[in-house]
Amino acid sequence: MKIAFLTPEYPHERIGHSGGIGTSIRHLALALHNLGHEVVLLIYSQNEDTQFKDQGLQFYKIKNPKLKGLSWFLTRKKIQKLINSLHKAGKLDVVEAPDWTGISSFINPNCPLVIRLHGSDTYFCHLDNRKVKAVNKYHEKKAFKNANGIISVSNYTAELTNILFGLKLKYTVIHNGIDLELFSPETFISNEKTILYFGTLIRKKGVLELPYVFNIVNQIHPDVTLLLVGKDSPDIKTESQSTWALMQPLFSETALQKVNYIGAVPYAKMREQIEAASVCVFPTFAEALPVSWLEAMALEKPIVASNVGWAKEVIDDGENGFLVHPTAHHEYADNIIKLLEDQRLSETFSKAARQKVVQRFSSEIVAQQSVDFYTQFIKP
Repeated sequence: MKIAFLTPEYPHERIGHSGGIGTSIRHLALALHNLGHEVVLLIYSQNEDTQFKDQGLQFYKIKNPKLKGLSWFLTRKKIQKLINSLHKAGKLDVVEAPDWTGISSFINPNCPLVIRLHGSDTYFCHLDNRKVKAVNKYHEKKAFKNANGIISVSNYTAELTNILFGLKLKYTVIHNGIDLELFSPETFISNEKTILYFGTLIRKKGVLELPYVFNIVNQIHPDVTLLLVGKDSPDIKTESQSTWALMQPLFSETALQKVNYIGAVPYAKMREQIEAASVCVFPTFAEALPVSWLEAMALEKPIVASNVGWAKEVIDDGENGFLVHPTAHHEYADNIIKLLEDQRLSETFSKAARQKVVQRFSSEIVAQQSVDFYTQFIKP
């Protein structure tokens, strides 16, 4: 099968910054390739029109046309033309697009088009208590209606999407997956205790709650370090240009001395940071089904994560991690402290977390589920 992914991001040195959508597509694309399928990446909002091949995948960088008031339409038609030319040349059978900002609205391909719900702008604005731009919601809703099929990375995301758009979309849940070989745990010995948060520093991911949590941990364990890895971002609510700048005054004076913010690191280097951690924390308010959680679980790291929405589809509270609401600062800190102090509990969670990823979130499993889904739309 020949499968194309339409996406605004992908973790590759020639593409630029990538978030969760790009990372999940990477795991899936490489798994599909390993199963013998041909994979094409159509990456829009790029600085040039070019193509290249890497790791057996074919990349097309797409530069958005610039014309005031019409860029959105011209971009979609440019993408449509490329998709149809590749389909005519026998280079793709099906296209998958994300729900984010409804990029596939006004794209009419000559092949089946599937949308995977990673979380639309409407979805994330709702979870973040912000007003969505009307134009984004319009395109997202139109894109849903144009799609041949809908996949969702979590049942929670699909159900909430239907509610927010007033739709009754039929969907199939196929969770995100990760490469188990790439994230296979190795023995890592460290004498230092480190709490790791990795991801964008942004309000919706709960990072403004972390200082309050770490202040409590620091009082009990002043030797423990909080390591923050990820790019900084502006804050919409306060209009601050730096979320990291908003975080710093929230730490106590002594706790701040034990905080290490190193910014973003290349995706290939992220594994080293996870392996060195004692506990990984994800106090987020808004996700669909985060790949970062799966990566930490696969590397046998104990986790304290948010208990919002999608969380129970990933972690079984008290069995392979702890789930706590991000604003329950004392409870959140108490669970971190339990894992820091109880090595047996930490190891039990870690082994159980890895096992769940192996059973449910392997990229090979997700790839085959995706192929089975695509097949129903492709004419023999």
